[in-house]
Amino acid sequence: MNFDLTPEQDQLRDAVRALGRKYGHSYFVAKAKSGGHTTELWQEAGRLGYLGVNIPTEYGGGGGGITELAIVCEELAAAGCPLLLLVVSPAIAATVINKHGTDEQRKRHLPGLADGSQKIVFAITEPDAGSNFHRLGTVARRDGDDWLLTGRKCYISGVDEAGHVLVVARTEDSSTGKLKPALFIVPTDAPGLELSKLDMEILSPENQFLLYLDDVRLPADALVGESLDAGLPALFSGLNPERITVAAMGAGTGRYAIERASEYTAKRTVWGGKSIGSHQGVAHPLAHAAVQVELARLMIHKAATLYDAGRDLEAGVAGNMAKYAAGEAAALAVDTAVQALGGAGMTTEYGVATLLGAVRAGRIAPVSREMILNFVAQHVLGQDKSY
Repeated sequence: MNFDLTPEQDQLRDAVRALGRKYGHSYFVAKAKSGGHTTELWQEAGRLGYLGVNIPTEYGGGGGGITELAIVCEELAAAGCPLLLLVVSPAIAATVINKHGTDEQRKRHLPGLADGSQKIVFAITEPDAGSNFHRLGTVARRDGDDWLLTGRKCYISGVDEAGHVLVVARTEDSSTGKLKPALFIVPTDAPGLELSKLDMEILSPENQFLLYLDDVRLPADALVGESLDAGLPALFSGLNPERITVAAMGAGTGRYAIERASEYTAKRTVWGGKSIGSHQGVAHPLAHAAVQVELARLMIHKAATLYDAGRDLEAGVAGNMAKYAAGEAAALAVDTAVQALGGAGMTTEYGVATLLGAVRAGRIAPVSREMILNFVAQHVLGQDKSY
């Protein structure tokens, strides 16, 4: 059992930390409040190779795994720049295309994903079905050699910044007549695809959208993989990387909040000149939050290690646990930091309340804490399925 990073992973962590601090939380907040995007940070991360650390070297990537990408997600978040598109583009889309795409799809999309010049976002959630792919209403049907996609998607991140969206639909299996999942790489400027921005109470430079697909015509090669049989494995291949990288982003955010609060409480003096951090009523909640964040980081490391070793079933359990732990820890850390700073904690200047919406959302998305508990109860504790 080894808890140490390799020298290369340590170097990656240090380098990404330096990049994140070069921009910092004030940059992130300014972009979010102005309606802008973190384009400069994204492009520089791409040039430095950080966006493609999990993509094979033959396509311009770093040849690493989800462990390396989790490091990137965590360190940027720990610098106050939690980039959600790291999850949907390099973690989900690049993994799906690399593992299940055709040779042509890999050649066409992976180099751009690796250097940051291309973004592919992910669309599974629907207004009625949520993320339950058994009930998805988005349907793909054949029209000659083409496909026609019709349906609706919601809470789709960053579509306005992306050239393509990876859409999960259902299509009829000709041998059984049953609907089965299939994934399609859809250009965001495709005729019949319309976007509607959702107003969210989350301070983020990455926007959320409703997607409307009205007979969006796609060529045959838009289908991910060589056949419809690739649909279900491709869908599941993106879920563990999603959970692990979301968890890493949460852990980084928790670290950032605790660091900001600790700096403040160590220097702030009242009532006799002692720092407020010398009082257990202030120090203990911060210490408790730090413990929870560190425990989450250990589970993230375990989940990423299992995933990169190809132990998918074990990685599924660990990834869900990591996401649960990090979601709870990040929310606790930010809330505790705000409380420790008092009124200053609610100001933009001190940079912790600006994360309240994001960490609260982290307990809901991409899978809610309740659904993770259902998963653990069923698959770890052997309980009957509850839903």
